[in-house]
Amino acid sequence: MKKIERKKASKKGLILQRAATMFRERGFAASSMRDLAETVGIEAASLYNHIRSKNEILEAICFEVANVFNEKLQEVESNRQSSINKIESILRFHVEQMIDNYEKVIVTDREWRHLDEPYRTNFQSQRRSYRKRFAAIIEEGIMKGEIRRIDAPTAVLVMLHAVNGIESWHRSQAKIGAEELSNNMIRILIDGLRKAA
Repeated sequence: MKKIERKKASKKGLILQRAATMFRERGFAASSMRDLAETVGIEAASLYNHIRSKNEILEAICFEVANVFNEKLQEVESNRQSSINKIESILRFHVEQMIDNYEKVIVTDREWRHLDEPYRTNFQSQRRSYRKRFAAIIEEGIMKGEIRRIDAPTAVLVMLHAVNGIESWHRSQAKIGAEELSNNMIRILIDGLRKAA
């Protein structure tokens, strides 16, 4: 990659990160390109050299996050592990992303409905597919006798909502460490699934 291309790519990365922060704090609808340019520290006209519109920014954030989660799920699905271990791997990854990639993950979860078509429909299909594939791992565990008999789609919703609750951990003044948070959440969620011996 040439020096100019690298510089442009790093500037675009900065724009996306600052946009994610702004969208999380104000919401997508209440954020403007002018506000974003000010946050990044460039003229509004210069911003358009890197990005065409606010919607393009949201699209880039949402699909970047979706791709990261889909790649991890695909990796876990192909592993020869117990269903419980697969679910733990997925949940740990979700918790890590909520800790390390917080702004983009929250914006993706909250603001995807503002995507233009056909991106909104595409993104919604990916969300549904992800949850179905996650539920299939739970259903496999039920069949193998590793997981208690529960409704798998409900379990997926409960677990994903629990992980999204980490947002309040970010705001907490007296919070436990990230590793302890992750271990506590995994223990609680996995123990709720595990079939008694």
